[in-house]
Amino acid sequence: MTVEKNQVVTLSYTLNSLDSEGNKTLIEETNQDNALSFLYGAGMMIPKFEEEISGLSAGDKKSFVILPDEGYGEINQNAVTALPMDMFKESGEPPVGAVLPLQDQNGNQLHGVVTAVEADQVLVDLNHPMAGKTLAFDIEILALREATEEELAHGHAHGADGHGAH
Repeated sequence: MTVEKNQVVTLSYTLNSLDSEGNKTLIEETNQDNALSFLYGAGMMIPKFEEEISGLSAGDKKSFVILPDEGYGEINQNAVTALPMDMFKESGEPPVGAVLPLQDQNGNQLHGVVTAVEADQVLVDLNHPMAGKTLAFDIEILALREATEEELAHGHAHGADGHGAH
């Protein structure tokens, strides 16, 4: 069995960011005890990631790099916004580095990172935390299985190796 659409893929990985000289900085690492399981082809992963693991089998290992334009995009300097300080009357002034759950005028959920706190406003960066980063993955496919009808209907993996039933 190889990785293809509508399969639940379980894998472990090491994710590093690469700087312009090729130096690695560890972002995240999993192993068999905290492996990632997802429904392949359901749009849960960035397309380039799925393209890189397509056709692999359980036990296969692979290393690959995803450039910013293939991943989370370049940093958008216009994605920094100022929120009025009176928005924080009840919750209190957020510290620099705090991640704020926000909602845009269309009801879309997003997160912003506090970059500065001024007397009358809080500056928030709405870029994805991985924007502008070159991502280096070392992955191992641990298991593959056909998705259940319920998983296909819900668009994600369930059970011991997935999100759990909803």
